[in-house]
Amino acid sequence: MNLQGLVEQVVGGLGFELVDLEVSPKGRLLRVFIDIERGVTVDDCATVSNQLTRVFEVENVDYDRLEVSSPGLDRPLKKLADFERFAGQEAQVKLLAPVGNQKNFMGVLGGVKDGAVVLSTEKGEFVFAFDQIDKARLVPKF
Repeated sequence: MNLQGLVEQVVGGLGFELVDLEVSPKGRLLRVFIDIERGVTVDDCATVSNQLTRVFEVENVDYDRLEVSSPGLDRPLKKLADFERFAGQEAQVKLLAPVGNQKNFMGVLGGVKDGAVVLSTEKGEFVFAFDQIDKARLVPKF
């Protein structure tokens, strides 16, 4: 059984987007991060948690603790669609391999162009292949 697929199906069926799923090394803690355009409420987290608990019982998923929450203001960008959706917002991008002796970049997302991520920084515009990105997060504005 594919846990990621199962969680994605349940969360999507409830009208939410699965942003991330974290499983502790021994699989005892499951962290589910959900999002919805209007913003995630505590009631949303409770609804998803209750539904996942029922599904996990039926599917015999063994775990000790389940946490459901929003991705937060510094939301991770995991899918190519995330980079398109949050175009115009500031983000931090960490690459797997350096470009010009630099792995960490901060700038404004320019969306996606030919399957690559566009980032405008103080040093100019960069285009990164999606598979070269190790981690990316939005930079919260207060």
